[in-house]
Amino acid sequence: MSRHTAIAAIATACLLGSSPTLADWSLAAGATSESTAALQIQVDHLLPLEGLHPRLDLRLATGLLLLSSEEKGANTAWLFTPAVRYTFMGERGVFVEAGIGGAFFVETRLDARELATSFQFEDRIALGLPWADGEISLALTHYSNAGIKNPNDGFETLMLGYRVSL
Repeated sequence: MSRHTAIAAIATACLLGSSPTLADWSLAAGATSESTAALQIQVDHLLPLEGLHPRLDLRLATGLLLLSSEEKGANTAWLFTPAVRYTFMGERGVFVEAGIGGAFFVETRLDARELATSFQFEDRIALGLPWADGEISLALTHYSNAGIKNPNDGFETLMLGYRVSL
């Protein structure tokens, strides 16, 4: 079993052990700025921030980012993705999210990019709306080590996702 497969299996087992009554599931697919295919699987929970504003929520998410690569093999990251959500027009309206989180990558390379460190900051902005029994969103995420170590060859992902309560 490869190191990628072992880490993905352990993280997936942790995710599957999450109680569905406490968390929602989301699946997103897209590509990186290097045209690498990307798949994201997460569990998350929305916490109301009514004390600050009635339309604000805090979204706490964790999961896996799976990246394909034709040059050196795949890469996998465990994500911690907090985001503040503002919902327009009531509880089930269009929303925008923004947040800064973290990612731990198995490899410090992605195609031609040298990440230098396994830990990368995750800056994310998303726009979404209710869809069927869940919600659909488009998210742009930037990964970078913020100059902790050189080289700092960050990259972006653009992902279309669906979130549903189970």
